[in-house]
Amino acid sequence: MFKLKYRYLFVVLLGTYSYLNIMFTEGFRLFGFELPWYYLLTALLISVLLIWEGNRFIESKLDFLHRSIGKKLHPLIVFFILSLVVVVFSTLLMVYIMQFLMREPFDTLMLHLKLALGFGFRVNLFLNCLNAIYYFMTEVKKTQIEAELLKKKTIEAQFEALRNQINPHFLFNSLNVLASLVYKDADTSSEFISQLSKVYRYLLYHQEKKIVELRDELDFLKSYIYLLTIRFKDNLSISIDIPSKYHGHYVAPASLQLLIENAIKHNVVSSKKPLQIHLSIIDNKFIIVENNLQEKPVKEPSTSVGLQNISLRYQFISNEQLIVHKSEQSFSVRLPLIALADI
Repeated sequence: MFKLKYRYLFVVLLGTYSYLNIMFTEGFRLFGFELPWYYLLTALLISVLLIWEGNRFIESKLDFLHRSIGKKLHPLIVFFILSLVVVVFSTLLMVYIMQFLMREPFDTLMLHLKLALGFGFRVNLFLNCLNAIYYFMTEVKKTQIEAELLKKKTIEAQFEALRNQINPHFLFNSLNVLASLVYKDADTSSEFISQLSKVYRYLLYHQEKKIVELRDELDFLKSYIYLLTIRFKDNLSISIDIPSKYHGHYVAPASLQLLIENAIKHNVVSSKKPLQIHLSIIDNKFIIVENNLQEKPVKEPSTSVGLQNISLRYQFISNEQLIVHKSEQSFSVRLPLIALADI
């Protein structure tokens, strides 16, 4: 507190307040003898200034003094004890100067010193109370900032972990398809590899991003859907009905791909039961990914890469959450569209 930019203004205000207070309580008496008002005011200002500057010096050396005296004592206690020494020294100096100027006999020094010490200790106690309040407010603010930084780092780490789940999972599935293709059709395998490289380039390029434009996500889906078409042929149908006016909105990277993959994972995809997935806009603020429900008799174990991953990621980037609806005939997920104003 004692290093404040406008500290000398505080010194003048406190000195003036002390002068007015003494005028109403003790008249012109502070040292045991009469003083002209300008001498009294000057003496008070000098006393407050000496106490303030002495405390400022202690504050600048407090860390060193705290280590030297002992860490068992709170730094504010160490500060207060040392400030008492400052008060005694400042008061003694001021009284000596005033005795000299007023040509008072020095055999009355002790009386004057006691009176001046009473004033000095009151001023010092007041300043130390303010300093304690300032100290604890600063500590609280510092703790809040550290807590926010820790929270931010924790969220970033969680988000990074969620994001890193996507790539290994997708690559594993794609390589399985490629392994079954490579000996059957060289041309299709070549095109598959080309589309796979586009897909994986997108994932790598956008891995560090929390959100991407919807148009980029849809372009990525074209390559991804090609890979699925090679894998499932006519057993899988994916249609996209999203007007271009929504392409400037944002979504979490690979979120649509994960929803499609999630639908394929949990439903039967066969010639007798083709799976149909439809993407469209609803309520002008959601992309809905809907499929006919034909659940597998034996459910695959969860890898936490599908709905849970997307839901957790959206908690970090949007106030809107996923809306999942399941009926006897269909299963749908509403994915929030993020407008530029929401970022």
